[in-house]
Amino acid sequence: MTIMMKKCSLEDIHILQEISYETFNDAFCDLNTPENMQTYLERSFNLEQLEKELSNVFSSFFFIYSNEELAGYLKVNMNEAQSDNIDREALEIERIYIRSKFQGQGLGQHLINKGLEIAKEQNKKKVWLGVWEKNEGAIRFYKRMGFVKSGAHFFYMGDEKQTDFVMTKTLI
Repeated sequence: MTIMMKKCSLEDIHILQEISYETFNDAFCDLNTPENMQTYLERSFNLEQLEKELSNVFSSFFFIYSNEELAGYLKVNMNEAQSDNIDREALEIERIYIRSKFQGQGLGQHLINKGLEIAKEQNKKKVWLGVWEKNEGAIRFYKRMGFVKSGAHFFYMGDEKQTDFVMTKTLI
């Protein structure tokens, strides 16, 4: 298996939108109402929103490819681009999404490692992420990667208030 990563640019916006819809829907549609899913997808992944995120100098997106096929992506945030005011000395991993057919191949680990590498390059002291309390597989994965639960914050899926665990990893 050949793995490659590529930083996304504005030219990738339509592909980013497509994979965002696909992976988010696959991950969460069974646990949320269709109305709340549709509201979230339209709000978070419309072209205007994605253009704003891609243009933010404190956010970066990376596509990951397996054997030259787009398998998923990573989004990291620093400074004021972070989705919550957890720590100015931290980098946030906001999104790690792997397409269903590529899950279980270690690609998530590659994306986490990319986030950790960026954090170190930027002299950040820790990395944090939010993960839905009901996403047990992701929580187990992040624990294996050295993240520990350090708090919680709220996340809105349409009109439903949900709890995300905040998990952090201190960098040495």
